[in-house]
Amino acid sequence: MVTAVVLIAAWQALVWGTGVPRFILPDPAWVAVALYERAGTIGFHALFTIGEILGGLALGIVLGAVTALTLSYFRPARRWLMPVLVFSQAIPVFALAPLLVLWMGYGMASKIAMATLIIYFPVTSAFFDGLRRTEPGWLDLARTMGGSRWSTLLRIRLPAALPAFASGLRVATAVAPIGAVVGEWVGASAGLGYLMLHANGRMQVDLMFAALLTLAVISVALYFAVDALLRRALPWQPDKNPNDERD
Repeated sequence: MVTAVVLIAAWQALVWGTGVPRFILPDPAWVAVALYERAGTIGFHALFTIGEILGGLALGIVLGAVTALTLSYFRPARRWLMPVLVFSQAIPVFALAPLLVLWMGYGMASKIAMATLIIYFPVTSAFFDGLRRTEPGWLDLARTMGGSRWSTLLRIRLPAALPAFASGLRVATAVAPIGAVVGEWVGASAGLGYLMLHANGRMQVDLMFAALLTLAVISVALYFAVDALLRRALPWQPDKNPNDERD
């Protein structure tokens, strides 16, 4: 809340100090009025964007986790999965948005696919790295005690890799709205990106900023919700480095 108040105050000070016209940078009060008067329209489009973000998160997390497990336990699969991972980042994901819209249409499917592509790599790389960095002593102990490959995965490697997986989820949550909104800019029939694009074309700058503010609130709320859920799910993960207290 303090950060929001400081940002709004700085925004208002910038408008007053520069005297910039409203059609370029509206003041916070004007945006608040548009947010109140067009709350129904903004809420309608926000629901579509939230659905696209959540759908992309769910699909990207599942695909990323499965890929990481496959890379970790099936060495021959690395020969063809690793190039796919590199290829997914070598080509700008934004350049694929027109193709996804062409193939999947203007509905939610293309936006979910766009969000999935953006979060697929951070989830996969973080989880795969966590699986590879399991404490060797724990694995040696499991072999000594006759643990099977499946029990070692469930009882040792997965719990040890969860903190790294959680870091990937946090990154994915932060960038998932980018994919949804970019997809809406390329082609959509609903969503906050669609609303912003049409408001900009009609010089409704106050509505455009209201939609942008709504998107920012959704993104921040989603990130903190996921972060709080991960903290509760991983109570053994330290919140900070013990060396920070000495510093």
